Amino acid sequence: MSRTHVRRVVLSWSAAVVLAAAAAQARQSAPADTIYLGQIRTLNPAAPDAQALAVRGETIVAVGTREAVLKLRGRKTVLSEIGSRTLVPGFIDSHGHLTATGSYIQLANLSSLPVGEVRNMTDLQETLRRFIRERAVPEGQWVVGIGYDDSLLAEKRHPTRFDLDAVSTRHPIHVIHVSGHLSAANSNLLALAEITAATPDPDGVLEELANVALKAKAPIPDFEQSLRNLAQPLEYYAARGVTTVQGGGASPDNLKLLTEAARRKLLTLDVVAYRFWSPVGAALPSDLPYGQYSNRLKVGGVKLVLDGSPQGKTAYLSAPYRVPPPGQAPDYRGYPSLPATAVSKGLREAFAVRVPVLAHANGDVAAEILVESVAAARRETGNTDTRVVMIHAQTVRDDQLDRMAKLNIMPSFFVGHTYYWGDWHRDETLGTGRAERINPTRSGIERGVPYTLHTDTPVVPANMPLTLWSATTRRTRSGDILGPQQRLTALEALQGLTVNGAMQYSEQDRKGTIEVGKQADFVILSQDPLSLTGEQLRDLVIEETVSRGQSVYRKRQWTH
Repeated sequence: MSRTHVRRVVLSWSAAVVLAAAAAQARQSAPADTIYLGQIRTLNPAAPDAQALAVRGETIVAVGTREAVLKLRGRKTVLSEIGSRTLVPGFIDSHGHLTATGSYIQLANLSSLPVGEVRNMTDLQETLRRFIRERAVPEGQWVVGIGYDDSLLAEKRHPTRFDLDAVSTRHPIHVIHVSGHLSAANSNLLALAEITAATPDPDGVLEELANVALKAKAPIPDFEQSLRNLAQPLEYYAARGVTTVQGGGASPDNLKLLTEAARRKLLTLDVVAYRFWSPVGAALPSDLPYGQYSNRLKVGGVKLVLDGSPQGKTAYLSAPYRVPPPGQAPDYRGYPSLPATAVSKGLREAFAVRVPVLAHANGDVAAEILVESVAAARRETGNTDTRVVMIHAQTVRDDQLDRMAKLNIMPSFFVGHTYYWGDWHRDETLGTGRAERINPTRSGIERGVPYTLHTDTPVVPANMPLTLWSATTRRTRSGDILGPQQRLTALEALQGLTVNGAMQYSEQDRKGTIEVGKQADFVILSQDPLSLTGEQLRDLVIEETVSRGQSVYRKRQWTH
């Protein structure tokens, strides 16, 4: 090659580098679509506070002082003065049920205060009658109610078929416990489901697998109508500041629905779905596109259910329930939903192909099964980093948290339990000592265990201010403080809904903090959560939610 030719090649390469650098600089200095001005809590430790941020398309392109960020103002840039409000990263739903939330919105609300108005069995019956009357439900069509809570009903019991027969014997009636793990049915539905007098306890509550079997008998809703109905839960979450939603324990039909919604570009928030899987007699779902978003939908992994509900007294505990359910012996401790051998087998299969796992474990024995299974699967496969999340972790012990830190198991705490069922746990399920330690968030932090906070919606509303309040105060319905030593600071609670949520989904490079280059997901709050006392956090109002640079909820019009 001649010297002249070499020189031309070098010059051409140099010119290309200069042009690429110039193009990058031009993109960086191009006008922003929107600039937000006001107090910003970035949750980025390197620069925790800012006065402004700029968004172009789906991305944050500048964060800093007003003067610096306003340099990206162009002729068409929209300025949003947030005034006395505060902007924080968008809330990340680390465990919830999007499709179930959509379904539940269509059902009879049997919840007690403050979610609903059912105080006793008479209220429950009248709510169902009113639902049938107002919806003009024809005879023979299922009537489904959701959210009844025996711990909050005056009678302190589950409805029986006789209670539901008093509402109607011409409609199949199915009422689902607030936990989702138990239900009851009237005579019409029991006959339809072929549950007879020979079936154990046909008059009372149906637990766990029996409950699932009855749900499987429910009519399949129209697919197109279900697609249209998805708009409601997405709007619901957006109005609560949530920018990433979970479809936890999704069935094949749920995934089909979400996939089609994504294909039609109907998803207005990011959705991470976890396929429900029982390793007993079923192979790991291997044909799913794990790990990558397509039109806002990502299949995040699979979900296992190891036990039941502590408030429903089906969680698997090492010590007996303080007050056992009717008909159970004094040493009753709940029971597993999966054999330990199946859990261990499932973890090995998932680790072998690097599929993340969500594992529902409320009781400390269920937690022990998970910890031991993860330890064995990590040893046998050599896989030390595939994400495992212990969902709920209500009664996880300190020794288990120690091992979880070493095994890379994240707990996702249902901190709202201290408010919704704290009194019930103290008086009925666990007794004072164990109840003081439900959701041991402080114990986790002391051991360096990354954690997230969730609402398990539709089990309880996706009320993020109440979640912050519960985590920082641990106040019960009666006003008691349950386990003050486990309280979080406002910053720690906020991190559990943002920074750590991004980590749980392995999306910390694009979400969780307000930084240049990250996805423009954030929420504007009525006040600064980091300047409020724990008791004041409950009063925070969601003013606006922005997902991928687009406003998906706005309480009122800003002055631009």
